[in-house]
Amino acid sequence: MPYHVSIEVIADDAPVGVAELVALAERVMDGEELADKTEVTILVTTDDEVRKMNHRFLGIDEPTDVLSFPDEPDGFIEGGDMAPYLGDIAIALPTAIRQAQEIGHSLSAEIEHLLVHGLLHLCGYDHVNSGEEEAAMRAREEKYLGPHAHHH
Repeated sequence: MPYHVSIEVIADDAPVGVAELVALAERVMDGEELADKTEVTILVTTDDEVRKMNHRFLGIDEPTDVLSFPDEPDGFIEGGDMAPYLGDIAIALPTAIRQAQEIGHSLSAEIEHLLVHGLLHLCGYDHVNSGEEEAAMRAREEKYLGPHAHHH
């Protein structure tokens, strides 16, 4: 595959199918026509860790289910010949487990939804701006996850 997806699972014994998530991320990146060799890092971690990241990077001191950090041009990755770096996605595993139970679908379905959501944010979709953008983003999510994707 032309993309570099790294997934780090910090939460212990997480029933997370890393290979499936990598394949899904690659499918989204391909569908969004990102440049070859684009890199993304996905972190599956604790609620507390996501809350800390949210606070540190976005100034919001609360937990969330998924966070996306687009790579800043003045970030720590330098060099003209470097692969394009899309950014980082952090998924809070305990929150994902809780939401999956509330919605009544599998944890993998929930994590896949959060992953696609986070990736689309990194690709420039943003549902907070307008209903129109939210609809566009939802249509993209359904393209990758199927029409039964649950929306938060």
